[in-house]
Amino acid sequence: MTGSGPHEALAEAFEQQRERLVAVAYRMLGSRVDAEDAVQEAWIRLARQDAAAIDNLAGWLTTVVGRVCLDVLRSRTTRAELPYDDRLPELVVTVDGGAAPEEDAMLAESVGLALLVVIDTLTPTERLAFVLHDMFAVPFAEIGEIIGRSTDATKMLTSRARRKVQGTSLPEEEPRRQRAVVDAFLAAARNGDFEGLVRLLDPKVTWRTYHPQGVLTTVGAAEVARPILRGIRSMTSALAVLVNGEPGFVAWGAKGKVLGVVGCTVVDGLIVELLTVSDRKLLDAMNLPARPE
Repeated sequence: MTGSGPHEALAEAFEQQRERLVAVAYRMLGSRVDAEDAVQEAWIRLARQDAAAIDNLAGWLTTVVGRVCLDVLRSRTTRAELPYDDRLPELVVTVDGGAAPEEDAMLAESVGLALLVVIDTLTPTERLAFVLHDMFAVPFAEIGEIIGRSTDATKMLTSRARRKVQGTSLPEEEPRRQRAVVDAFLAAARNGDFEGLVRLLDPKVTWRTYHPQGVLTTVGAAEVARPILRGIRSMTSALAVLVNGEPGFVAWGAKGKVLGVVGCTVVDGLIVELLTVSDRKLLDAMNLPARPE
């Protein structure tokens, strides 16, 4: 975005809005790359406009980004040839427990990503309305213009989305219970306790692992426990972490080499889903905590 005169001033005004726009798009799309693309599309559309005719640049850009995101969300539900589950979700890995004050921002971001998992169950219009109003205080009338509904209909839509999100919220003590389950899972694996491992897994647990050859999905407690017991033998140390706000751990092997990242979804005291990443390229792209001394 280079230039001079009015174009340069417009680029400057856009850059002042960029961070907010990326935040809006990110919470709707759950991907930093997709969010950046949506904001770039907004800039392209802005560059084609008569800027003097735009009374409220921030509102105009929010509307454009919202519509772009809505198109992306709708396309995800119709592109059967690109299974969304086969793409590694964007992961934020943070140390679990005893966070220092300077880590508060990272943990807050992790909680935000955990919320993305919840709002991913909303319809595209519910998701857009909830994110814009409850997270960014965009007026109902403006949201209604984006989704093509009246102000009253938008209020009802947002209220319905809010009830869905609140219905999935966890009691305050639940994260500690979930961590205890994951810690017990890790201990059973390190001790070679097959039966103990199976008792902590839901009978229909799903394990999705991202490795250099692709994505492998395994279903069933015994089917999951056996390869985990084999793989855990090469682990020399582990660190309790949050993976997108859910309990997990990072594993290291000999000479301090990262073996993988494991995230667990715990429901009613059992692990119902495991996500592991062992692909070296994917691991190198993550900002992982340091190995414990």
